[in-house]
Amino acid sequence: MRTRIQHILVIVFAALLITACSEDFLNKEPLVDNVIENFYKTGSDAIYATNAAYTPLQWEFNNTYFSEWMLGDIVSDDALKGGNSTSDMGDLFLLENFNGTPSNEILLEFYRAQYQGINRSNLAINNIPAIPVDEDMDESLKQRLIAEAKFLRAFYYFRLVKVFGGVPKVTRSLSPSEYAMPRAHKDTIYNLIYKDLLSAIPHLWKKYDYEPEDMGRVTKGAAQALLMKAYLYNKRWDDARAWGDSIIASSVYGLNNSYADNFTLAGENGIESVFEIQYMEEPTSDYGEGNGFTRGTFTVILQRTRVSNLGWGFNHPTTDLINEYEPSDPRKDATITGPDADVYLGNGYHSKKYALTGYQLAHPTRAPLNYKVIRYADVLLMYAEAACEIGDLGAAKLKLEEVRNRARQGNNTILPEFPYGSYTDDQAGLRQAIRHERRVELAMEGQRFFDLVRWGIAPQVMNAYAENESEAVKAHIQPFTEGKHELFPIPEVERNLNPNLDQNPNY
Repeated sequence: MRTRIQHILVIVFAALLITACSEDFLNKEPLVDNVIENFYKTGSDAIYATNAAYTPLQWEFNNTYFSEWMLGDIVSDDALKGGNSTSDMGDLFLLENFNGTPSNEILLEFYRAQYQGINRSNLAINNIPAIPVDEDMDESLKQRLIAEAKFLRAFYYFRLVKVFGGVPKVTRSLSPSEYAMPRAHKDTIYNLIYKDLLSAIPHLWKKYDYEPEDMGRVTKGAAQALLMKAYLYNKRWDDARAWGDSIIASSVYGLNNSYADNFTLAGENGIESVFEIQYMEEPTSDYGEGNGFTRGTFTVILQRTRVSNLGWGFNHPTTDLINEYEPSDPRKDATITGPDADVYLGNGYHSKKYALTGYQLAHPTRAPLNYKVIRYADVLLMYAEAACEIGDLGAAKLKLEEVRNRARQGNNTILPEFPYGSYTDDQAGLRQAIRHERRVELAMEGQRFFDLVRWGIAPQVMNAYAENESEAVKAHIQPFTEGKHELFPIPEVERNLNPNLDQNPNY
């Protein structure tokens, strides 16, 4: 939470030195100049350059808010936009109802933040190899820094390819004549992700090899888990399972005894944490400063209730999600609060995981709660899914049961073992049970929409879920168009700058 990547936040200094880092991907200013040529000389420079590549992970606001959960939760059947009214963050309301257009500012800011991260990663990857070892950097550290930057580049590209599909593949600083790049096919982007992660894994440290002040840096397990997820998204089941075996066999990770502890300050970077984005708290404001100034998270104030917790009331859990929980599943109370007087379209329920309920913030825009990108429970459920799809139902059941057993908290009268409810004891039934488990275990963690899309069931699910909602919600829900809404539109501003940037179908 507080030390580790805050120490990395000498990146602000690094960003001043590395002038290209502050440029938009398609900015017409030269990306290489004498400042950059003079910078990459020492081990300290290599550390600063790598640290700078971490910074865009934290960004959630520039000209508007663009947190990834806005796409993963609010665009799915798990959450309604919330806020003061339907016009509060109107661009988000449009995305929620599949009316997002290429002029949507949320998509533009999200797109640009990822390319800033890619550019910073490229600078580190391409310049650190020529830096000689010295008192600040031996050969092992040098290779680890390059590996961290490769993970970060893969992570930023993974975010982009989930949201937009194929995007321009940029692996070095560009000259002005090279800016008008066409989109690479999504398979090309995924191949780059695989290559970067496979190259990085041998040089990354295990989680507990780091000193406490460096907790939050990329680890071997984080790279293995992201590679596992990338393979899963492309139905490479055997590869996904193999990397799951590596993570499990490392004995580095486990499940917290308490599910709710994952979303407390005391539970940060704990045994269940595979990769989380680090945030810090201080009394000054970040609001209005834009990218590069945010060290605290906006997510807490965005998701806190408007009435009782002095928040802004976004990300309301849907009735459909609430109904997904089995009776007495304790994860529901750890995820959802309400109903209360803070009502949006008749819905008075609220997201709890990132609300830091009862915690007094030093400043509402500087909340210290880390964002959990990959938890070990996610790894176990990815493993269960891969095993199920290749027909090893026994292994899939074991991992599914491991996650459900933690949720029981010793009470074996709730959450029965598979098969249960309407799930049949076969591959199809187990597949549905695993999908149910992902939904309730990872609810309000920004994963649901992307799961629906990769499973190929987004049109059916999204066009059916309104039936469980209030009349006020039904009046605003728009249909999901198959072949269009699986991806979001490429921002029009970027296409105006780059005439070779094709639009996604039907936008």
